[in-house]
Amino acid sequence: MKLARIRTSAGIQVARVEELSVQIIDLSSSGFNTLSDLLSATNLEEVVQSIPNVGSPIAINAVDWLPPIDNQEVWAAGVTYKRSQTARMEESEAAASCYDRVYTAARPELFYKATPSRCSGHGGPLRIRSDAIWNVPEPELALVLSRDARIVGYTIGNDMSSRDIEGDNPLYLPQAKVYNQCCGLGPWITLAAGMPERSSIGIALSIHRKSEQVFAGKTSIAEMAREFEDLVQWLFRDNDFPNGAFLLTGTGVVPDSDFTLHPDDVVTITIDGIGSLKNTIVQGK
Repeated sequence: MKLARIRTSAGIQVARVEELSVQIIDLSSSGFNTLSDLLSATNLEEVVQSIPNVGSPIAINAVDWLPPIDNQEVWAAGVTYKRSQTARMEESEAAASCYDRVYTAARPELFYKATPSRCSGHGGPLRIRSDAIWNVPEPELALVLSRDARIVGYTIGNDMSSRDIEGDNPLYLPQAKVYNQCCGLGPWITLAAGMPERSSIGIALSIHRKSEQVFAGKTSIAEMAREFEDLVQWLFRDNDFPNGAFLLTGTGVVPDSDFTLHPDDVVTITIDGIGSLKNTIVQGK
C-alpha cells in the first residue's frame, strides 16, 4: 500500500496510490488532521484501508505530486556504505580520518537535513548552491518513522550535497547539506509491509543532460554497513519527534570526483518497492 500528498483544485490532499491512479481519502472523517498523524496510527495499514474515499480516482499521469511530508523533520545518516566512506575521504585529506573512523564506530553520523519546506517532490526542482562548484545528488532509501520510532514506511530520498564545501572543512557540513530545495522526497510512501526483502532492495541513479545520460550507477541495501533499526535508535536517543521523522539512510552511489551537476540536469532515482523520483536541477537566487 502506498500513500501520497498531492495538489488538486481543492487544495492539498492525501491519497492512496494504485497502479494506474490515485484515490483521495478523507482523513478528517477518521480523526486525523495530517499525514504525519496518520503515519503514527496503530495498525496503520488497517486504518488506511478503512478511511473513506473522496471523489473519483485521478489518473496517475495527471497527478501534481508533493513531497509526502507535512510536519516531520528530515534527518540523514552518513558513511553507511563503503563507497560513501571512500568518497568522503576523497573530498579532503584533513577529514579523511574522521570519515574512516565513523564507518566502523558504534555511533553513526547523523545530521539534520531539511524542514518540510526545503523538500521537493517528484517533478519538482532541486537546487545546487550558487557558492559551490562541486555538487552531486545522493540517492538514498528514506525511512518513514512514527512518533514512537517505528519504521512504518519507506520513500526515495535525494540528499543533495555540495562536496567542495564539505571537503573544505567538515564543520561546513550544514552549509553543504541544508539550503532551499536541498532534499528530494517521493513520489510516495510505500508502507512497510509492501516492501521487498531488505537485502534485495536495489537503488539506481541516472543523470541526464540535454537528453543524454551523463552518469548512471547502482547499489543495493545489502551493501550497507549498518542496520536500519540501529540508525533509528541512535536518532531517537534523547530526541523526541512528536510528528515522526524521515531518516535518509546514506548513499552507496557517488559520481566520480570529476563530475558535478549543472542547471537543467534531470536526476532520476529508482528504488525497488517504491518507484522513481525525478527532479530537475536549478541554480540561482
